[in-house]
Amino acid sequence: MKKMTLTLFARTPVHVGAGNSVGAVDSPVQRERHTKIPIIPGSSLKGVLSDLWNDDMEKVQRGEKEVWVRKIGSDAEDLFGQEENKKEGRNASAGSLMIGEARVLAFPVRSAKGMFAWITCPLVLRRFQRETGADFKVPAVVGETAQAFESVKLNNKKVVLEEYVFASPGEPAAEIVHALESLVSNDPVWSGIKDQLVIVSDEIFQHFCEHACEVVTRIKVDDETGVVVKGALFNLEQVPSETLFYTTIMASTGDPLAALKEKLETEQMIQVGGDATTGLGFCTVTCQEVE
Repeated sequence: MKKMTLTLFARTPVHVGAGNSVGAVDSPVQRERHTKIPIIPGSSLKGVLSDLWNDDMEKVQRGEKEVWVRKIGSDAEDLFGQEENKKEGRNASAGSLMIGEARVLAFPVRSAKGMFAWITCPLVLRRFQRETGADFKVPAVVGETAQAFESVKLNNKKVVLEEYVFASPGEPAAEIVHALESLVSNDPVWSGIKDQLVIVSDEIFQHFCEHACEVVTRIKVDDETGVVVKGALFNLEQVPSETLFYTTIMASTGDPLAALKEKLETEQMIQVGGDATTGLGFCTVTCQEVE
């Protein structure tokens, strides 16, 4: 079975909504239930990737309506499947791609030195190893300690992330930095990971992922009165820009990943989640085959 790692590096904040909420945030992002870490569901990614093949769609007449369907025999039909329509000679088929949910691998937080740092943790690194077979030793980081580089350490060898202070007796291993740095190519911002990576404990990583996302207020103003339309004031949660997600894509039959990889190398950037017209969800996308 063919396998590929897909990474999404957020150029702008990302909002993949979980629906309305009765809590303090009206429209939260989707998260893992047991860790509270933000995710991008595989169904959302499949829809976004499918849209890259819109040129392979054709318009057919169905009753009084014209609808767009995938061309028979196209790459899109092989990758994403086709619905049945016997009158048009279309047989129902499942796509050969199996797309998992995208998980956070590196999360940006404010730093007292170096402006911001990317944090990760042992659990996240072990998950990444399990999915990709990456060869590095996962460090044991617990409590209020962190592995960090001098570029984010203060003179007393402390790391200050948001309002929290961490002792930093060591630095992230070179093989971990190399594994993460190679996931996003030719991005001048992500290249800073070699100086701005901080490895914290699982509990601290969970806390930041849950509480350090952006919450913005959205409104709709009535042009005649100049005030907010009744019921049009709400809060929206966003995963911050510069967050790195990754997912695993597998193919059940044949080698359709070659077509997907070629398409992504051409596109290089996709939009994920809602609020595209307000600039949310634009991500640099990179794919690498897994041995």
